[in-house]
Amino acid sequence: MQSLRTRLLQRVQMKQGWGCYGYCTVRVVDPGQPTASSHPELLKEGEITPGISCEEYISRRKRLLELLPKKSVAIIASAPVKMMTDVVPYTFRQDADYLYITGCLQPDGIAVLGHDIGLCMFMPEPSIHDVTWQGHIAGVHEALHSFKADQAFPMSKLNEMLPRIIQGSSGLYHNVKTSTPVYKDLEAFQKAYYDGKVKDISVYTHDLRWVKSPAEISLMRDSASIACQALLQTVLHSKVIPHERMLAAKVEYECKMRGAQRMAFNPVVGGGANASVIHYSRNDQKVKDGDLVLMDIGCELHGYVSDLTRTWPPSGRFSSAHVELYNLILDTSKECLKLCRPGISIREIHNHSVEMLHTGLKQIGILKGDRSSYQKYHQLNPTNIGHYLGMDVHDCSSISNDRPLKPGVIITIEPGIYIPTVFNCPERYHGVGIRIEDDVLITDSGYELPASTLNLNLLRLNWWTPSYNAIYLNTADAWWIRCISGLRLPEPVAERGLLC
Repeated sequence: MQSLRTRLLQRVQMKQGWGCYGYCTVRVVDPGQPTASSHPELLKEGEITPGISCEEYISRRKRLLELLPKKSVAIIASAPVKMMTDVVPYTFRQDADYLYITGCLQPDGIAVLGHDIGLCMFMPEPSIHDVTWQGHIAGVHEALHSFKADQAFPMSKLNEMLPRIIQGSSGLYHNVKTSTPVYKDLEAFQKAYYDGKVKDISVYTHDLRWVKSPAEISLMRDSASIACQALLQTVLHSKVIPHERMLAAKVEYECKMRGAQRMAFNPVVGGGANASVIHYSRNDQKVKDGDLVLMDIGCELHGYVSDLTRTWPPSGRFSSAHVELYNLILDTSKECLKLCRPGISIREIHNHSVEMLHTGLKQIGILKGDRSSYQKYHQLNPTNIGHYLGMDVHDCSSISNDRPLKPGVIITIEPGIYIPTVFNCPERYHGVGIRIEDDVLITDSGYELPASTLNLNLLRLNWWTPSYNAIYLNTADAWWIRCISGLRLPEPVAERGLLC
């Protein structure tokens, strides 16, 4: 029996060394994630991950080394596997810094980058049990040949090799968010920490990730396009499925059917007063007739995310209060977009949005012109006008909002208003939440919205098609299109009986 187990182990190790599917007659490299040979519909030859070439990954490593002080070393661990129960894991998502540098989508690895060693990857050593239950897992061979590491070793060698690397360095940088006892408990790391030599690597990795390459911009355009199409399909169906949970399911389905791997975050689908809860996530209530729905969604495509928000009435009817607030948010969005250009900062755009919204809310009568009006305004909108966007939803968090924007940076512009049901203002405004959010690419001459966002404008004339005749569209439905396509709601519409 022991002899049989030994032979089986040898066969598993041989298959891992070859990196092939044992049941296939055609040899296909399998590093535990898609490759150009295993998934030609996703990757081109020379790409490590879809859309990102081997040369770009190598360039990222070189640029990070240029930023690192001489004789310093960076340690970047992969994201850990998080468990839902004792045997059920949550869906794994790779740490953005680890993915950005290595291209590896799998857990349990540690990357070490240094001027003398280049990229050295310590890789997991799967057991027979791991291979049986999880399939092939990238190891040393894959690190060298698929991820193009300069050096690679099994994780069992880390305790022997990493202390020497640390001791020979003048400074140590690591990813604080994914740091693991595997290397933090090493005596050499502990000594460097107490000597004040250990710092957060994000000060450098976020600086690299802040300005997107042409390949990254292309992926983010595709991600935004998927989210826009999914959002449009959800708006079209919201009349017949006016329930938060069903709308959340619909938009996720549409995103994944168009190629997204996952949602960027749990969809925010707030109907009625729930829309005034900024990060509402319960999604468990039916949308009442005449209420607005605020939907904040984003999807992830090959490591890059989108983030969009639209607000509309599934019934097809706005109230006069909705019109007033919606047009204020839309006008603010348009003015903030005009400010988007190299040299300006998110902080400056935010300050302009505060002035516009504060003035508008006073004109409407929600805020009074006393000294406390700004304090009360921040109760109605405690959020920023936007954030950086990229591999994470709130990307490059170590980059200040005061930094002047550059071409290639992608941000969000998302003015909103969130009025609690107990706020001291006319009752018709109670519980109203409205937000409009777009992804914005900073260009040499100003800004660019994703092509898909512009397509919503183009689609407004062809919004109704025979395939949707079961929705029973009526004349009021034309105002839905204005909600998602950036068109101002005309005030006189109420006189024509299209508003409540």
